[in-house]
Amino acid sequence: MARLDLSDGFDVHEYRSKLKLQRQDAGSMTLSNRDGLGCPACGDPFERLFVSDDETVTFASAPDGPICLARTDERLLVLTH
Repeated sequence: MARLDLSDGFDVHEYRSKLKLQRQDAGSMTLSNRDGLGCPACGDPFERLFVSDDETVTFASAPDGPICLARTDERLLVLTH
């Protein structure tokens, strides 16, 4: 299974065939994992990926399962399992 590679940052276009855009606004996007990509933190497949350029983020509800956090120099990634 391929893992998200964050060694050079995160570019959604590198994974456009494996991730489906669910929602996007000026500083963040939510994507679903439609190809079983592995989490960059734990290696397990993840369900959703939230990517943000914003300095702060608030979530209205908590996910039902585990979450992993990963960051690049420019972005915070939140992966739900």
